[in-house]
Amino acid sequence: MKRSTQLLAGALALLAAGGALAAGADLGQAQKQATNWTAIVMFALFVVGTLFITKWAAAKTKSASDFYTAGGGITGFQNGLAIAGDYMSAASFLGISAAVMANGYDGLIYSIGFLVGWPVITFLMAERLRNLGKFTFADVAGYRFQQAPIRAFAASGTLVVVAFYLIAQMVGAGQLIKLLFGLDYWIAVVVVGALMMVYVLFGGMTATTWVQIIKAGLLLAGASFMAFMVLLQFGFSPEAMFAKAVEIKTMLAGKDPKVIADATEKGIDLATAAAKAGDSIMGPGTFVKDPISAISFGMALMFGTAGLPHILMRFFTVPDAKEARKSVGWATVWIGYFYILTFIIGFGAITFVLTNPDFLDTVKGGLQGGNNMAAVHLAHAVGGNVFLGFISAVAFATILAVVAGLTLSGASAVSHDLYATVFKKGNADSASELRVSRMTTIALGIVAVVLGIAFEKQNIAFMVSLAFAIAASANFPVLFMSVLWKDCTTKGAVIGGFLGLISSVALTVVSPSVWEATLGNPKGSAWFPYTSPALFSMTIAFVGIWVFSLMDRSKQAAAERAAFPAQQIRSELGIGASGASGH
Repeated sequence: MKRSTQLLAGALALLAAGGALAAGADLGQAQKQATNWTAIVMFALFVVGTLFITKWAAAKTKSASDFYTAGGGITGFQNGLAIAGDYMSAASFLGISAAVMANGYDGLIYSIGFLVGWPVITFLMAERLRNLGKFTFADVAGYRFQQAPIRAFAASGTLVVVAFYLIAQMVGAGQLIKLLFGLDYWIAVVVVGALMMVYVLFGGMTATTWVQIIKAGLLLAGASFMAFMVLLQFGFSPEAMFAKAVEIKTMLAGKDPKVIADATEKGIDLATAAAKAGDSIMGPGTFVKDPISAISFGMALMFGTAGLPHILMRFFTVPDAKEARKSVGWATVWIGYFYILTFIIGFGAITFVLTNPDFLDTVKGGLQGGNNMAAVHLAHAVGGNVFLGFISAVAFATILAVVAGLTLSGASAVSHDLYATVFKKGNADSASELRVSRMTTIALGIVAVVLGIAFEKQNIAFMVSLAFAIAASANFPVLFMSVLWKDCTTKGAVIGGFLGLISSVALTVVSPSVWEATLGNPKGSAWFPYTSPALFSMTIAFVGIWVFSLMDRSKQAAAERAAFPAQQIRSELGIGASGASGH
């Protein structure tokens, strides 16, 4: 194992070094940035450091329990930082700051929506998950149900959410490395996919947890410094920062062909039209166009948090329910603080980046590397090459840690839920389960690379919001109803869950964001008019679970209802849970 880890680490170091050297031949192309050696050295130091963590973790990863949950030996504080590290993804850091830069006030819906899900987890989920589960959320959802159908659904829901979430991370990573090394985008995505596979294949949850903890600390420090430097330029007056942002947006709007055409068509003075466009960043604008879209989008972000498989999985890495509760408290503190910073970073990008020719792509328009790189360019503007190197390494760490967590949850869904429980009917040994998990990791890595290349142009915060909508529509209703409603049955949970999963994916595909923006169909041709399907697909899932559970009069259903009091006692008190402190 150690020997193979060293060989893979060496191969990847050569791959990264080769990529940096290959970049030299491409520097003349206008859309690529000159190779930044300070940034690359920091980037390389981070990669080498995390590979050493993986080597250390590989020696500790002996069983399936070690691989999936680090043997349950992570403390509440450590797990809180790791959860924050898992949650503060490329979408949070790069995507939200880009959305705030582009839409101003409207970008706040991401920060608020992503954060508000945590009280739901704190009060409804954390302790119950730890008391009922072992490796995956299917252990909890299927506690009193027939194992094969509920695990088949749970694995399906997990893999679909993981696929959408992976797309966003791979796009962010690809754009970042393309900008940093001057590599072609597809090569950058392949490098990220290869590194991620090494972390998960050999280090499992132990390596993933420590990469997440280190990355969370670095990201919080880097974002704090960036926000401090932005506010310092305005005498720590947010009002002055907002006024400058409006001034810059007004100036840019005066040169925007769309604003000019609109002013001409309506017979409005151009200066008035530009001022109106500039002022729009300080109030609700066109990002969420109607109340139904706002409610649906907010629900996806809020309840999707409580259905994300890679977040739910983290509650099984602590020794007991008390530590699970503590880890959510710490996670909420770090995440809440971080989202305040992203808002400052987004407005800082308007004031420092949008008017700086060094960061603009003169060929394609917009920012070099795309709008998702707003925070990276801001780091360069306020801290020079050294801070750019630091933030680039941290952003890459962010992506790598989240991708590793996602891949781990996808691999556990296939190996633990499908292979060990459904196919082997609980008779699989730890070694064969681990082998299947590693094979799945390789498959997911390849899928992530292919999807990352296909969705190159998408805003990564938006891609993550689609994953949240699916998690809110499929995983959350089944988890919620199975744990808290005594009449829930296998048939109700599985049929309702699949209805939520299928409807959320179908409505997402025929929404303007995918049907028109990604698939290239004509404007106005989308079958579903709203940006997020959660309001509709969540309702379908809950109603499906309720109706089909009440209709189920079988003996099996009666036994499942009769088992609810025992489940409730264990979920509330922890009696019988692994690591329970004996209440």
